Amino acid sequence: MFRRVVEKSADVICRFSHDQFLYVSPSVTKMFGWNPQELVGNDGFWMIHEADRPIIAEARERLVSGLQEQAVLQVRTICSDGSLKWVETTCRIETIDDTSEVILVMRDISDRKRLEEELSALASQDGLTGLANRRAFDQALDRTWRQTLREGGEMALVLMDVDCFKQFNDRYGHQAGDDCLRAVADSIQALLNRSTDLACRYGGEELVVVLGGTGLEPALAIAEQMRAVVASLQIPHQSSSCADHLTISIGVAAAVARTGGSMNIPEGLLQAADHALYKAKNGGRNRVEHAILIASSNP
Repeated sequence: MFRRVVEKSADVICRFSHDQFLYVSPSVTKMFGWNPQELVGNDGFWMIHEADRPIIAEARERLVSGLQEQAVLQVRTICSDGSLKWVETTCRIETIDDTSEVILVMRDISDRKRLEEELSALASQDGLTGLANRRAFDQALDRTWRQTLREGGEMALVLMDVDCFKQFNDRYGHQAGDDCLRAVADSIQALLNRSTDLACRYGGEELVVVLGGTGLEPALAIAEQMRAVVASLQIPHQSSSCADHLTISIGVAAAVARTGGSMNIPEGLLQAADHALYKAKNGGRNRVEHAILIASSNP
């Protein structure tokens, strides 16, 4: 009776003991493409994504040693075609014929994980421009600085503002203003191709880019590219005080870390970028200004 119920279940149900599968239900073929006999007699570790194997190993150790009776794990599992599926695996110690076995029930949660990732992306994305939002920026700034401090490296912020944006909105309308911000955001994003770089909408018509592992000179070069690419869009702006087309002013701030140095740089770096941006605006707009900070050593 038990076997008939198990073999009709959509979940994959397994018995595991002495580092090998004793039984794997037929549903493993539908879920992963593997034949049950390919698993019986081995530990099945090759089915688990390499990054998730320590999770399985730790849970198995805790179960076998009696530290816990049940564990619920979420891991990526390799299918026979090489693709990955997220699986929620419930593991429980049972005594069968005087032998302790781990009973595993595996359920495909790939759709749930996909939805969670989509919701997470939406929570950190600006609805108008598609760039990261202020919350994501705050997290990225803190994360990047911590890494920079650990490695004793450099990082930079590029803070930019659309020149005379209020006048643009007044002349062309708010829909045109929204379209303008999207175009600027897209052109800035297109210049970034490193995983350490993040473009964000800071607020209103201000955008900010976090540049990890980047010193002042390369940051200035990137900022100048950004200024030039926005100007090249040739979006008409007859109400601008500095050009007949849309332009941006940019403030660049770079920080040089010292291992074990101050953690207060993120706020100071943002303030320095803001001051540099203010200088660019007062200097005639459509230009790049900069500042540099050096983290002090902790006493």
